[in-house]
Amino acid sequence: MFRLENLVPLGKKRKRIGRGGSRGGTSGKGHKGQKARSGGGIAIAFEGGQMPLYRRLPKRGFSNARFKNLIEIVNLSHLDKVFNDGETVSKETLMAKGIIKGKSSKGKFILKILGNGPLTKKLIISADRFSKTAIKIIKENGGQVIQESSS
Repeated sequence: MFRLENLVPLGKKRKRIGRGGSRGGTSGKGHKGQKARSGGGIAIAFEGGQMPLYRRLPKRGFSNARFKNLIEIVNLSHLDKVFNDGETVSKETLMAKGIIKGKSSKGKFILKILGNGPLTKKLIISADRFSKTAIKIIKENGGQVIQESSS
């Protein structure tokens, strides 16, 4: 039976060097020098006093990452499982039911409905974007598509 006290370790224990004991006086750290001292070692980008590569290269360019839009995607099959016939689906109702998180840097996101899976209920769906398949399936079931302006 699995219990905390009789679990077998999955990997090999790491050798903890520099603790004295059975490995001799230098305890696996060689002889003297910066790397043998406690707290010794050098920074990962240190190049022996030479100007490091990250400082030699020019810093240029632009990143558009802070302006990107977060798109939350929901499939019709998921809406079919969660919502009842005749209900209204919006960003607020989806967040209340925990289907989407609605997190982004600015608190804004774009909701897109995709036509993946079956939809058997008549739903009124309000979203920023719809796929062509989703619009077709929603209207075939007598539902309504409300396209919000995504800003």
